[in-house]
Amino acid sequence: MAKKSGGTRQQVRRVVKPKPPVQPAAPQTRTEQRKTQAQYVRSGGMLQGYAPSLVVRIGLYALIAAVVCLLVGAAILLLLPYGWPVRIAAAIVWIIPIALMAAFLLPGIRLARADRSSEPKLIQGQLLGASEVSQALGLGTLMIKTRGGQEQFLVQPEKLAKVPGNQVPVMLSVTPNLRHVASVGVMGQRMMPRPPQPVPQVLKRLRLLPIVTPLALVAAAILGDDIIAFLPILLHLDLGHALLALLVGAALAAAVFGVTHLIQRRVYQQLQGLIPGGLG
Repeated sequence: MAKKSGGTRQQVRRVVKPKPPVQPAAPQTRTEQRKTQAQYVRSGGMLQGYAPSLVVRIGLYALIAAVVCLLVGAAILLLLPYGWPVRIAAAIVWIIPIALMAAFLLPGIRLARADRSSEPKLIQGQLLGASEVSQALGLGTLMIKTRGGQEQFLVQPEKLAKVPGNQVPVMLSVTPNLRHVASVGVMGQRMMPRPPQPVPQVLKRLRLLPIVTPLALVAAAILGDDIIAFLPILLHLDLGHALLALLVGAALAAAVFGVTHLIQRRVYQQLQGLIPGGLG
């Protein structure tokens, strides 16, 4: 009968430490938010990703609109049959749309003019994902991995038609300032077709908010101010009439701002419910 060896086996237990839970990103302070907003404006703001020729054309339309606002304000200042305080109060609100257009569009227009005289740079990397959906109106998203890390670009949907669903090397031609993707080249084999991705209705509303909100604010301020200014109120007290017009315009603009802010919060909450893990 064979004897069993009397040696003892030592069992080594591997202690696996549980991974700490992923902590959510700390909310930005007001200073950090201002820095982020300033950087967003310096990089083109809502015009980032669009073709320089289109941005310059938008600037031309904005210039025409600014001239029209100046002419309307000058006509009110000269022709309104009240005293100078009422005329000034009725005309000054037409400067608001000019100021908003300058704040929103001028940084992007400057970058577009610089891009028209600059050579696009080539960016090569590994495709991580692509989608016709983005927060920019009429643009999709393309994410690649480069030597410097992950980068995301806004791309016209027709240029994403050639992008497959598998991870392949891609090469982008990008303008240096507005980061407009002029061309997309796929260097690997297109093994997997990319499935179509419908655009959620909540995202469509979110893309319209940056355009609708300033338009609504301008319309509320102008209507509230000019309607009161044109009405025969306090005919013998021009200063009171002018102050009343300005207060009504400011009140209507504040009411519209409050409503649009609530709508924006609701849209962000709906969008957060569609994204696994929420918005970062």
